[in-house]
Formats: sequence, C-alpha cells, structure tokens
Amino acid sequence: MCIAAWIWQAHPVHQLLLILNRDEFHCRPTKAVGWWGEGSKKILGGRDVLGGGTWMGCTKDGRLAFLTNVLEPDAMPGARTRGDLPLRFLQSNKSPLEVATEVAEEAHEYNGFNLILADLTTNIMVYVSNRPKGQPATIQLVSPGLHVLSNARLDSPWQKAIRLGKNFRELLREHGDDEIEVKDIVERLMTDTTKADKDRLPNTGCDPNWEHGLSSIFIEVQTDQGLYGTRSTAVLSVNYDGEASLYEKYLESGIWKDHTVNYQIE
Repeated sequence: MCIAAWIWQAHPVHQLLLILNRDEFHCRPTKAVGWWGEGSKKILGGRDVLGGGTWMGCTKDGRLAFLTNVLEPDAMPGARTRGDLPLRFLQSNKSPLEVATEVAEEAHEYNGFNLILADLTTNIMVYVSNRPKGQPATIQLVSPGLHVLSNARLDSPWQKAIRLGKNFRELLREHGDDEIEVKDIVERLMTDTTKADKDRLPNTGCDPNWEHGLSSIFIEVQTDQGLYGTRSTAVLSVNYDGEASLYEKYLESGIWKDHTVNYQIE
C-alpha cells in the first residue's frame, strides 16, 4: 500500500525531506535501493523484481517519482503494472506536467494509484491519480508545505495520515533550523504500529478486518498468501545546494538492514 510524508520548499535546510514506507507481501522478490539503468539516466531506487518497476526513484538530474496504491476491494485483471509509472518520468526528459498528462490519458489501464512527479531543479511537483473510478484523472500542482499521501487522495484525512502528519510537524518543530538525523525520523515516525479505531476506518468497500490491519503507519498482517506489511522505509533529503542523500532501512531474509547513498544533483 505505502505511505509517504514530505515537506517541500518550506524548510530552512531541506528543499525536500521525504519519508516513505513501502508495504508489500514479504515473499515478493525485491532489490534494495541502488543505482540501476543504462547511460545517463541511471535511477536510484529499489526495484520490484516481479514487475520490473519501482515504488520510488530519483536521478542525478533532479527527478523524483514515487507512488502509492489506492485501497479498493477489486483489482482489475490484466491491468498494467503501476511500478512502471515512476519509470516513465525518471527515464524521460519531459517535464512533470507533460508526463502527468500522458499518464492521465492512459490512467484507466491501471489499478488505483497516486503518483508524485517532481523536478527538483525547476521546483515543480505534480500529483496524478486515477481515482475515484469513473472520473477523469486528477492532475494537481503540489504546493510548498507538508503533505501526506496514503492510499486515498493526496492529504486525505485518514487516521494514519493525520497521525503521521502531526508527528512529522512536531519533529520538525523540535529541530528548528537544524538537520534531522534520518534514523531518528525512521524510528520515531515510521515504525508506529498504532491502528485506527474501527469506527473511524475509511469506507473503501474492503473487508473491515483488512482495512483495520492496514490502518497503521507500520503494517504487519498475516494473510492466506503469506505475511504482508512494511518491508522498507526510505528517507530522501535534498538540500538547497543540491546535496542529496537517500537512506533505506529494509528487510532482507528476515533481517533488518540499512544503508545510505549520497549524490549531488547536477
């Protein structure tokens, strides 16, 4: 499912500070964050081995793309893999709005998604979604400030989104103009297993027990298909001088590991 929160062009140190939990079946083959791709368009991000795409990636020329799935009861058989959506932007030379327009025209071919496309060199960030069903795809410029994206529309007031936004604001306020240790961000914000009250769950049409299991920031749910839940947490920090750092804490063979990749936006 995934959940992300970020502060964009509204922090004294960071042009962007993004935190994201990736939720998936634990048995689904995945590669940890690293550089991959060909030529000048190498992508820094994790990779879904099964589908070949990614849930979040960035490039040295200042591109960033990430997505979350929309929580809904029925998947469309034969739908295109959503993990290709970030790649379309990361591998192109087009602007976020140009790619967003292309994606919107084909949005009906995918199951429900929320997609963020950003060019950090031009300070443009765009949100694209193909839900609600039966309506034209949404394309929206993302304003400076703090935003949370879970499994409904951008900044929807789901309980875990409200909780993450509140805790993120408190952490930012505590540190003021100082940089924040990324491991502190992960431990304080992204390992939260607090579930929503059952009478405050969103009405998605899904089984209420499934909705309740997915209602925490950090997820771990046993299903008939195996364990489903949070498999990695990423923190991307980009300073105004283009200095960037992507930290990942990830689960590999039942063991939590972490690493950091630093790069300069050119």
